[in-house]
Amino acid sequence: MKTLNLLLIAAAMLVAPSLAAIADAADADHLELKRGTRIVLMGNGLGSRMLHHDHFETELHLRYPDHQLFIRNISDEGNTPSFRPHSGRGNQLGFPGAEKFHHRYSDGNTANGSGHFETDEQWLARLKPDVIIAFFGFNESFQGGAGLSNFRDELDAFVAHTLTQKYNGEKPPQIVLVSPTAIEDISAKMDVPNGRATNGSLAAYTSAIQHVAEEHWVRFVDVYTPSLTWYREAKAPLTVDGALLNDAGYQKLGVHLIDTIFGKAPVKAASHREKVRAMVDDKNWLWINDFKIPNGVHVFGQRYNPFGPANYPFEIEKIREMTAIRDQAIWAAANGKTIDIAGLDAKTSNLPPVQTNYRPGGKNGGLTFLKGKEALDTIKVPAGYKIEQFATEQEFPDLANPVQMAFDNKGRLWVATMPSYPHWRPGDPRPNDKLLILEDTNGDGKADKQTIWADNLHLPMGFEISHDGVYVSQGIHLVKLMDTNGDGKADS
Repeated sequence: MKTLNLLLIAAAMLVAPSLAAIADAADADHLELKRGTRIVLMGNGLGSRMLHHDHFETELHLRYPDHQLFIRNISDEGNTPSFRPHSGRGNQLGFPGAEKFHHRYSDGNTANGSGHFETDEQWLARLKPDVIIAFFGFNESFQGGAGLSNFRDELDAFVAHTLTQKYNGEKPPQIVLVSPTAIEDISAKMDVPNGRATNGSLAAYTSAIQHVAEEHWVRFVDVYTPSLTWYREAKAPLTVDGALLNDAGYQKLGVHLIDTIFGKAPVKAASHREKVRAMVDDKNWLWINDFKIPNGVHVFGQRYNPFGPANYPFEIEKIREMTAIRDQAIWAAANGKTIDIAGLDAKTSNLPPVQTNYRPGGKNGGLTFLKGKEALDTIKVPAGYKIEQFATEQEFPDLANPVQMAFDNKGRLWVATMPSYPHWRPGDPRPNDKLLILEDTNGDGKADKQTIWADNLHLPMGFEISHDGVYVSQGIHLVKLMDTNGDGKADS
């Protein structure tokens, strides 16, 4: 308790007067956006989830419709200035010299990964940012007062290093350091902590970020203090669990970031908001399937050899070409125009044919598929057991590539299907994996009714039925799907 009180006192002393001074300075001095400015977001989960709640990017294009801005997001949950854990690379340090600071997060081990996934420094060298917006401090704050000094030092070293780089080939990037948001007290609605203890730590880490920014004369954006006001004034929660912003929370964050970093410019293309947002969503979907591509163990990980070189480099090249086309589509939408996306996609690189590594015969068996009773007769089970066929792809073609099954308390069989496995191939139709419900309505022991409870999924590896919805693990996401209107299908 004494440590917590010291944190709160330090936060109150450091945050209140100095944040106000920073805010005053921000009104008079904003970063200038030029045509073609390249912006990269990096850091932890607050930044990463902006890929799915992309109000910041949409708003920026609407305010500057003629600037043809280039925006990419390389944030990832768990990242700190010094430690960037990733299963697909051995070097998990954030920058040269980070070995001095990462031990608090990694227990000294930075070689858990296996593969050749590029470091953030290599990504930045390719993306060539003019502006870097960095989100750090939230997961680092779990270390409490004991970790504050280390965080301040690693952030200082990160900024010092970044200011020596010329990723765009001309000059160092303009850096913006963004604080964590506060914890929202929704304990009356959900069984979660009220956030009071955590907010003391977050305030202290926010102050540390501010002071590093001041030392290096880089821009600082306080979102901790404003978020407390947002929560107090909001009629509905702005977080999903007290800690992670929901879509409404990200709307507020996006506007606040733009106003503070670039100034309160008019929204020139407001009438095109929905079209721009749709194009931003499309671009970010492709970007996620590049930077966070599923099946990474084959794309860049320990299973890359011997088969990875035959197809994945070509797929990555194609997906990057398609992502660049979406940049053009965003710029056109911001000006009320459209481009022929399908036509341009058709002109991107052709993927070479990939030969199967499956060799029939021997222990691999043959390619003869048995059906019905013929298949059942080949299966041997212990005495007292028997196998009955409940449903097949003949009656229900959507059953292709089932990956998990579970019965609910109504006796219905839920099946997750994954025809898009192992991941989406650039140029193919978008994934449409499904969560199905199969029912036996006439009591004959076989399914005669199918309900597509959820579709347009992408690699639903597993699911768990709860009292008010279904948790689905798909790709890099854990999502909760619910039927909120009672029609028997997921709608949120």
